[in-house]
Amino acid sequence: MRRLKTVAIASVMALSAATPASAAEPSAAQGAWRPAPQASYDLPAGARCDFAVHTRPVVDEVRKLVLDTYPDGKPKRELYAGDLILEITNTQTGASTRADAGGTTMIDYHADGSMTWYAVGPVMVGFRTGGGTLPRGLYILDGVYTLDIAADGYKTVDMVQGSTRDLCADVA
Repeated sequence: MRRLKTVAIASVMALSAATPASAAEPSAAQGAWRPAPQASYDLPAGARCDFAVHTRPVVDEVRKLVLDTYPDGKPKRELYAGDLILEITNTQTGASTRADAGGTTMIDYHADGSMTWYAVGPVMVGFRTGGGTLPRGLYILDGVYTLDIAADGYKTVDMVQGSTRDLCADVA
C-alpha cells in the first residue's frame, strides 16, 4: 500500500513539473490552469487553537488544473500548485508567524463526498477536536504524504516521509 501511495505522489510531482503553474495563463479552455486564490479567514478560540486566529495569504500564486470531471461537470480530480505564504496571527496577543504552504497536491473527489489528497511539499491543514489523526490545531504538513478526508470531515494523514509543524504553538 505504501508503494502505491508513493507512486501516486510521484505522479503528482510529474504532472506539476510537466505544466508549471507559474507559467500558465488562465483561460476558459478545458484543462487550463486557473487561479485558485486563498481567502483570509478568522477562527474563534477553541476551533483549532486555544485562542482566536486570523490567517491571511501574503503571497498567493496558487493555480489549479482540472484533470478529470464527473458526467455532471463537477471536478473528479484536480491538481493544485504554486507559491503560497500564509501569515497566522493570534488575535489576542498579536503574535504572528509566516508559513510556506505552497506544496503540490492532487485531489481525488469521491462520489460519497470524501476526498484523497496526494501531496508533495508544505500544505496547511486544520484539525478540529476529535477530527483526525492529529490533535486539534493548525499544521503545516510537509513532505510526501496522503490526506484522506472522510465525508464527515475526519482527516487521516499517512506521512510517507516528512514532518508536521504546529502553527498554534508558534503563535501561542
